Amino acid sequence: MNTLVDEIMKSTLDAPLPKYSAKDFSTDQDVRWCPGCGDYSILAQTQRIMPDLGIPKHKMVFVSGIGCSSRFPYYMNTYGFHGIHGRAAAIASGLKIARPDLSVWVVTGDGDGMSIGGNHFIHLMRRNLDLRVLLFNNQIYGLTKGQYSPTSEMGKVTKSSPYGSVDYPFNPASLALGASATFVARTLDRDPKHMQGVIKRAAGHKGTSFVEIYQNCNVFNDAAFFQFTEKDTKDDTVVFIEHGKPLVFGKEKDKGIRLNGYSPEVVSLKDGKYSVNDLLVHDEKDTTLSFILADMTYKPHLPRPVGIFLAIDRPVYEAEMERQIAFAREKRGVGDLKKLLNSGETWVVQ
Repeated sequence: MNTLVDEIMKSTLDAPLPKYSAKDFSTDQDVRWCPGCGDYSILAQTQRIMPDLGIPKHKMVFVSGIGCSSRFPYYMNTYGFHGIHGRAAAIASGLKIARPDLSVWVVTGDGDGMSIGGNHFIHLMRRNLDLRVLLFNNQIYGLTKGQYSPTSEMGKVTKSSPYGSVDYPFNPASLALGASATFVARTLDRDPKHMQGVIKRAAGHKGTSFVEIYQNCNVFNDAAFFQFTEKDTKDDTVVFIEHGKPLVFGKEKDKGIRLNGYSPEVVSLKDGKYSVNDLLVHDEKDTTLSFILADMTYKPHLPRPVGIFLAIDRPVYEAEMERQIAFAREKRGVGDLKKLLNSGETWVVQ
């Protein structure tokens, strides 16, 4: 006989999916980010795409660690878990393994995810659980008032590096690819349409989806990404990568990227020496190409790549684990915990 909890869960599963709007994913909590913070845009775009996913709110969970980004679960009208510093990936992994039916999202920042949470991050990528990771990258520790972070550029002058940081920065996209991620993408807080498209693709991917979002911290690291987001400069500093399309950029679409061996280089499409047919065509299934594109990130003579670097299929962790459990049950029967605890050599502690 089913328990009351089983009956309640069954009734909610059988209920027709409500017709949601973005407002249905907003809470009554005051959004406590600094005015002008890029986090507002990320929250808005996430809420806007949620109704399109066809997932009931009670089947969604947002998990965060510590940092400005980690307030996110309070503002999503779904289930949520505000964890401790760097541990969002570990909490989300446990949740997804225990409840593979849930849509689990991890919200983290460049400090929370790349520093104290870095080890959890790389193992989440390689395990390929079916969950989503949104990493807000503002290249600074904003919540603790402006120390340099693992993604800050070399020479960054902050309260913790008064003579300039001597650390070479992490490239989150390359780190995810190196950890064998199956979906890696990058988008911008000031490009709502692009962000919505990328997050939708991430939501539909079967496996761990990693999305790096360039996010402006207007208090402690203002304009860090303005060359890639502002109208006057973005056309010449960003190349949008799309599956099956050549890498063309520039205000007049007169520049492109071609491979010289394995090295990408900028060529002009004006002088007749090169045409679109000579350019690199993106293939999001090509793991080698994804590394080449991600490596363009900190090359000052190359545009910054934005879009989906990689989207490939690989068995998901929780499905493989369930397969093993089913095999063990078939071979050895359902376990009896009481019998196990009282078998073999036992002793009584008085």
